[in-house]
Amino acid sequence: MFFLRYHWQGLNSTETTLLIPDHQVIDKRHESKDSIFFRDGIRRIDFVLSYVDDLNKEWEKKLERRKEFENNLQKAGLELETEDKKESEDGKIYFVKIHAPWEVLITYAEVLNIKVPIKENDIPSMVENPLDCMLTPFRLPEKVMHPEPDYFTAPFSKEKQELYLINDESTFFSPSMRNRIVYYILTRCPYGTEEGKKKFGIKRLLNNGTYSAAYPLHDCQYWKKANDPNCDSERYTLYMEWARFLRFYKEQPLDLIRKYYGEKIGIYFAWLGFYTEMLFLAAVVGLICFLYGLFTMDENMSSKEICDPAIGGEIIMCPLCDRECDYWKLNTTCASSEYSHLFDNVATLFFAIFMGIWVTLFLEFWKRRQARLKYEWDLVDFEEEQQQLQLRPEYEAKCTQKKKNPVTQEMEPYLPLTSQAVRFCISGTTVLFWVSLIIASMIAVIVYRLAVYAAFASLMENTQTLEPISGLLTPQLATSVTASCLNFVIIMILNFLYERIAIWITDMEIPRTHLEYENRLTMKMFLFQFVNYYSSCFYVAFFKGKFVGYPGAYTYMFNRWRNEECDPAGCLIELTTQLTIVMAGKQIWGNIQEAIVPWICNWWGRRKARSNPENLYSRWEQDHDLQIFGALGLFYEYLEMVIQFGFITLFVASFPLAPLLALMNNILEIRVDSWKLTTQYRRPVAAKAHSIGVWQEILNGMAILSVVTNAFIVAFTSDMIPRLVYYYAYSTNEDSPMSGYINNSLSVFQISDFPDRNKPKMNPDNFVICRYRDYRYPPDHERKYLHTMQFWHILAAKMAFIIIMEHVVFIVKFFVAWMIPDVPADVKAKIKREKYLTQKILHEYELEKLKEKLCRGDTQATEKEFIATEGKVELSSAM
Repeated sequence: MFFLRYHWQGLNSTETTLLIPDHQVIDKRHESKDSIFFRDGIRRIDFVLSYVDDLNKEWEKKLERRKEFENNLQKAGLELETEDKKESEDGKIYFVKIHAPWEVLITYAEVLNIKVPIKENDIPSMVENPLDCMLTPFRLPEKVMHPEPDYFTAPFSKEKQELYLINDESTFFSPSMRNRIVYYILTRCPYGTEEGKKKFGIKRLLNNGTYSAAYPLHDCQYWKKANDPNCDSERYTLYMEWARFLRFYKEQPLDLIRKYYGEKIGIYFAWLGFYTEMLFLAAVVGLICFLYGLFTMDENMSSKEICDPAIGGEIIMCPLCDRECDYWKLNTTCASSEYSHLFDNVATLFFAIFMGIWVTLFLEFWKRRQARLKYEWDLVDFEEEQQQLQLRPEYEAKCTQKKKNPVTQEMEPYLPLTSQAVRFCISGTTVLFWVSLIIASMIAVIVYRLAVYAAFASLMENTQTLEPISGLLTPQLATSVTASCLNFVIIMILNFLYERIAIWITDMEIPRTHLEYENRLTMKMFLFQFVNYYSSCFYVAFFKGKFVGYPGAYTYMFNRWRNEECDPAGCLIELTTQLTIVMAGKQIWGNIQEAIVPWICNWWGRRKARSNPENLYSRWEQDHDLQIFGALGLFYEYLEMVIQFGFITLFVASFPLAPLLALMNNILEIRVDSWKLTTQYRRPVAAKAHSIGVWQEILNGMAILSVVTNAFIVAFTSDMIPRLVYYYAYSTNEDSPMSGYINNSLSVFQISDFPDRNKPKMNPDNFVICRYRDYRYPPDHERKYLHTMQFWHILAAKMAFIIIMEHVVFIVKFFVAWMIPDVPADVKAKIKREKYLTQKILHEYELEKLKEKLCRGDTQATEKEFIATEGKVELSSAM
């Protein structure tokens, strides 16, 4: 009480520490400090603030801010206890421990509309699935999966406390609820007036260096249970049952995750787990399509003809670059044409249609899973206004002008329309500039491809050491691989820079609410990363080889670099290469950033502290040395997964193994995310969320776009349609309909027609003609080098295919979406049952209260009021 008495007299934390009696200071050496309670062992530490007393020119100002802030926290009802810097491991840091007493918790539980138990759930559980015994190896213990009984709940009200199941005031509100309430107070607590403006909020105090950190505590060390029997040791349970990679085949303890970290983090892991489950089906089908391509490689007539010395060995192809490149034989692309069949076959078409339907099933079944979670986690009536639509403290601080809110009729800060317009103009211009920068970098990579192709062609032709692998490592492949790697490096650099720019311009816009802030930042980051990651794939899929011209009339970029041609076997293999490098590179780099970097930082920060005994290295110091998860921590996790979702949907027709790669990454991703959150990061402040938010709309948009992109890839990037047209309309061999296709797909050019700009320097074999990939009339035809009728037949077939495929897939998508209700029937019934029972309980409670008033002879309780309340109970029962 000596310590608290001085606090109540208005002294700041530093001054009160100096007044702690000696016997309390040395207590640290006699009891374990791996504790989450005040020194009395009774009051729970709900939040911790830390600071360093650096004696610089702003020392006095920071001291004054802290004093005022902590006094105001105490006026709000919070209790504080300070650890002097002499007690810390490094002798530099002060720790202010915060406890929220019962009166504060119940006051703000009502403000935040927190739902609490009123009656144990009596709705019978779902009928047992007879196949559940097969899933036993994947199950976790029931105590881990459902750490608490299921209750009917109602929003907390101070006036109706006896209605709720309050067995113990110290444990009635979970630690995540407590830290959420305390953080709400911290973000709105004032600390003084500066420059004529009222200043408030822990965020501003962290930004200006008054405090160095603010965080709730983990309940124990992750590798062992807490010594204190009053601790639940949920962190240890999460680590042992969830965060270890050896548990990768087990289900996730979503209820425990939600209880420990809050609904917002819980819903992310629920979505990631469901996405990974659904990927399993796509990965299996994709693997089957790949195996079909592998087993039918020997039956592919196109690659057979290319590799045949009598056919491909006799076809002389036109040079692939001006002056420096020589004529080449078609069979030099034998290996790449064989590998191209792995991805460019009939199964490609089936898989593209399948993925269009899979995306719809994924999104619709996720809505159902989300609806079930909303019911189980008491989020059915949760409104964004309760938490995220409240004004941001930064908005209140920066907006000096006020106007009356038409709903509340209270004065609120607002940003004038002219200021909003200026800020949006600056923001929009900045985003356009960075998107233009990406496009410019992509053009630079294209120029690189065009410029180095001749160098690779010359090098491989003149270097004897590369001869053994010349069949596999062609100039086209070498150019594609190096350009993809260069593009990936540029993507990473631009990403690193733009992240900071996006946060800066979103802060500059001063969004009104937390939801508005997240949505604006999400759209900026997604737009940028969409262009950044997918632009190179769009180029290879839809532009490369489409605007080449023909020998003697090639098209040039900037009138200098000749546009690239596709391999005679098609451009699909290059799209596959590009997709594999960017997608795999991003996943590997992401895992390095997420797992290895935090581990190294924590190891470096704790290398001395690890040698200290437990009674000298306290719970708050251990957590202080961990990394900060941050308000945007989940944002980056969602962004990473949504970009991956784009890779496996937008371009999956070119790479059926993409879902398999994503599945393997996500199995690792779940454990990496859980491991780093449980072991490497401070405990995040709990927050509510009833859905994945704006990401749902982004996924819906990508699902629709994926149907279009895959239809165009099958039509224009793969060789499927030209082969089908030849098979049905132009084949002359009934026994082997595809024989002669390669010869049919290559046009003839007379070498004497080459202008000097295109003609190779040497023609030692005195070739007269060369072949090129197109459908044009030969030089001896009256319509010399113009497109043949077959070209127009193929183009018409491509357009017809796109229209038919899109309509078929969209019709199936909309039919499936219509057939699958967003909310399961049993969940709807449970929601209605719970609403009925909770209303009945509340009405009966009101009736009992009125009876008591009438019995006491309370004049305020009239007979009419009693009759009305009784009627309300009967009406509720009837409903």
